[in-house]
Amino acid sequence: MKKVVATVIVIFVILLFITPDVLAQCPMCKLSAESNLRDGGTAGKGLNAGILYMFAMPYLIVGTLGYLWYKNRKNYDKESVK
Repeated sequence: MKKVVATVIVIFVILLFITPDVLAQCPMCKLSAESNLRDGGTAGKGLNAGILYMFAMPYLIVGTLGYLWYKNRKNYDKESVK
């Protein structure tokens, strides 16, 4: 369990360092998608799906950690009753 927590913390720290670069690209992506759609292109249509994907990831991570915590807590309670 300690390895899982350590891995999650390392991934979180790495993502914190990557985030400023990603945030800097948002206005450029928006302008590019808008101009593409205005000119009759279809490259901007997948933008909403990408936004929903990025929106869902934190909830999936927190949900997974909550499930693991619940499962381990349930096992801990069973062992403490014995």
